[in-house]
Amino acid sequence: MNIDELTIGQLKQIAALLHIESPLAQSSTRLPMPVGTKVFVRTVTHIFTGMVEAVSEEEVAIVEACWVADTGRYADTLRTGEFGQSGELEPYPKGRVVLNRGAFIDWCVWEHQLPRSQK
Repeated sequence: MNIDELTIGQLKQIAALLHIESPLAQSSTRLPMPVGTKVFVRTVTHIFTGMVEAVSEEEVAIVEACWVADTGRYADTLRTGEFGQSGELEPYPKGRVVLNRGAFIDWCVWEHQLPRSQK
């Protein structure tokens, strides 16, 4: 047998015999949220900032988390990292906050300092 001449079907049969799961079967349909990235997450009911600590298919754990009750002018906040006079912030105490990805509307990288003071 010449390994260079094996077909995809033959490779699948060998993998099944050896109980090896295909890397394609493990692929996610979700885009990655890299660990260590600061994020701004908008969910169906809330907005959060934080740093990604861990990611699974269904959840994302963030640290240095803050619930953003009011962003002020949304585009300005995303561009400058400032929440304006009307901005309202409620930081979580130290520790992990776990968010369910099923509730996400959108998220983006937060290129500013994470808010850690109540406002």
